[in-house]
Amino acid sequence: MNDSRITPETNGVRYGLFTSIGMMLYFVVASFLDLTSRIEFSFLNFAIMAVGVCLAISNFKRYKHDRMPYLQGFGTGIITAAVSSLVFGFFFIGVTALRPDIMDQIHARDLFGLELSALIAFLAILLQGAMVGVIISLIAMQYFKSPDHKPIEGIE
Repeated sequence: MNDSRITPETNGVRYGLFTSIGMMLYFVVASFLDLTSRIEFSFLNFAIMAVGVCLAISNFKRYKHDRMPYLQGFGTGIITAAVSSLVFGFFFIGVTALRPDIMDQIHARDLFGLELSALIAFLAILLQGAMVGVIISLIAMQYFKSPDHKPIEGIE
């Protein structure tokens, strides 16, 4: 792709789809290993998302010849996280429609007695993905920001 066709939106959507594929593969492997009932293993999806966000920002910076505006890089990370969360959420609804016993495994750790439906789980995936995506993007942009955004040495 040439430089004029890469935007924060197109780059974020593309890497969001790649990231969601990684999250889906991890979920399938975890479900085959019966790890879906252990909530601590779900946090590895955030590690997958962190890798996807960093790759998206890095790719966008490379296409901008290392002169990426801060907010465009930040937006790329947020869009990547939002798209990956949305696609993974729809995937989760599809999996629970095909295998309702997965929801029973997740219910095993429900300490508050609340009824967890696939829709509530979908909304939780979106909310967590958006929050984590913003935080990861903020942190990643401290590394990927252009040199003109960094403080001048010797001036405090």
